[in-house]
Amino acid sequence: MNIIFQIDGGLGKCIMATAVCECIKNHYPDSKLIVVSGYPDVFLNNPNVDRAYGFGQQSYFYQEYIEDKECLIHAHNPYLETNHAQGTEHLLKTWCKMFGYQYNGEYPKIYLTSRELEFFSAKYRSDKPLLTLQTNGGAPGQDMKYSWARDLPYHVAQEVVDHFKNQYNIVHIRREDQPDLKNTITVSDNFRSLCVLLMMSDKRLLIDSFAQHAAAALQLPSVVCWIANKKGVFGYDTHINIEANEFTKKPELRHAYLGKFNIIGDPLEFPYHSEKEIFNTEDIIKALEII
Repeated sequence: MNIIFQIDGGLGKCIMATAVCECIKNHYPDSKLIVVSGYPDVFLNNPNVDRAYGFGQQSYFYQEYIEDKECLIHAHNPYLETNHAQGTEHLLKTWCKMFGYQYNGEYPKIYLTSRELEFFSAKYRSDKPLLTLQTNGGAPGQDMKYSWARDLPYHVAQEVVDHFKNQYNIVHIRREDQPDLKNTITVSDNFRSLCVLLMMSDKRLLIDSFAQHAAAALQLPSVVCWIANKKGVFGYDTHINIEANEFTKKPELRHAYLGKFNIIGDPLEFPYHSEKEIFNTEDIIKALEII
């Protein structure tokens, strides 16, 4: 049987989906699993995935996998499920249940080859231990370069850098359109190369974006900061998860539909008086020192 699994969403969601792939194969071990997503590189070398296609690359797909074939199509979005909207369970459990599978704790996994490890590690050799940051997320070209709902406030990130800059070479994963930090080395590379960077790092400070999913998939304990989204829905016990302080004002939620906050950081929804109220920098530094 051909099982077609379509994933609509970003890189982090695709990394999470590798756990769903394992769940599917645990239920249908003799099936052929075909994944269609925006990030097919996530599924390279994955023993649970027979073929991975990017959107727009599915030439003759219907004839190959669906027409006159025994097939099962999984193309629904778990973000539209009740349990996810209410934040009552982890997305992976919701996702598997939505397709009719029992979730048994399957975890995201990324499979890197020895050649990839050797090739990409040459880029990140360092005379000091590495501390890697991802402070901002979101898609390229978004209007707001900083999202209060997801991103680490600039002053917090810079204070962390200032604390560790003499002990570590600090690598900042960011695009050119995202805020820069002093005394850091900017890195913008392909996904699999950045996975090697995470593996080479002694410490990792991340947000609710692709790098925290990749670190979990690679079993790399990291410090992950949470604001609007919940660690119990998108997070992992692998990490030290730091949740934002209690809100200091009532958010304006007139635009909220199937989720409480817009992850792009709608200014109307901001539930604090200023960014300085979101995190205590000392808590993040302490977590990084013990990890």
